[in-house]
Amino acid sequence: MTLKECKKEEKMDREFQKKFKFEGSINVLTQMMVDPAATEKRGGGKNLPLKRGEILDVIQFTNQEQILCRNSQRRYGYVPRAVMLPL
Repeated sequence: MTLKECKKEEKMDREFQKKFKFEGSINVLTQMMVDPAATEKRGGGKNLPLKRGEILDVIQFTNQEQILCRNSQRRYGYVPRAVMLPL
């Protein structure tokens, strides 16, 4: 990874922490897959856009309905638990 890419990732992580009021270091708890049968969603606000079959990093289990996740493009957002499947 180049220095430019590393700085870009650090900036994205700082923006995430500010937007979601996330304290501490960002640790991946587990990975989960978006249900292939689920409808694709655009996202918006604090919701992560979803693609069928996509593998997401779980950052935090926020409540019974949502999970805070990161996708492969290092975008962060909430995802409904109903569309997530364990790997």
